[in-house]
Amino acid sequence: MVKKVFRVPNMRCSGCAMALEGLEDELDGVKAVNASYHKQTMEVEYDERRLTEARIIAAAKQLGYDALPA
Repeated sequence: MVKKVFRVPNMRCSGCAMALEGLEDELDGVKAVNASYHKQTMEVEYDERRLTEARIIAAAKQLGYDALPA
């Protein structure tokens, strides 16, 4: 397992954070997602053998958010 932090500059409210935290259920290999709209960050704990950073970024993009490696 690895933990990575992403900057999400277009996260504007707690609803945005909740939407991003929903990636935990959507992406196979994710153990936990913690998003903070105050900090505009998302921390993802995932199994790097089952999921790539690029896939996490793409999934956030599908939700309308820019996830940038911090």
